[in-house]
Amino acid sequence: MGRSLEFVKGSALMKLSRTVAYAVQAVVQLAQSNADRPVPCSQLAADGHMPERFLLQILRNLVTHGVLHSTRGVDGGYSLKRQPEDITLLEVIEAIDGPLTATMPAMEGSRISVAETRLREALGRVSDECRRQLSSIKLSDLVGASSGRSNK
Repeated sequence: MGRSLEFVKGSALMKLSRTVAYAVQAVVQLAQSNADRPVPCSQLAADGHMPERFLLQILRNLVTHGVLHSTRGVDGGYSLKRQPEDITLLEVIEAIDGPLTATMPAMEGSRISVAETRLREALGRVSDECRRQLSSIKLSDLVGASSGRSNK
């Protein structure tokens, strides 16, 4: 579940879950929205071709983690809690999948070898760099300079 590292023909790629992809798509849609009121989940789902019930769960997680604001009622829906330049890709990913860390299963046996220790340290550095890179990518970078969103 969630993210994983895969090695394909000598190169590594980061694989994000469909849940994270929907979360990113939804926040991008909200950032691009010219609406001066919250956008209903049904509209986000229809516009983004995402399953509404599944998207609702995702949006709730984003609200819980401070990425989105929800408004109840007839004119209710979702809006960004902060400006797009203040929301990072790392925040969105971790709101859905939890902390992004490199892990590896424990090796058989009771002793941890020097090689295993060094591998764990190297994976930790990779994880730190990945987190740094993802935190440098702002929602505003994904939608371009003019998001069309007014300051709320």
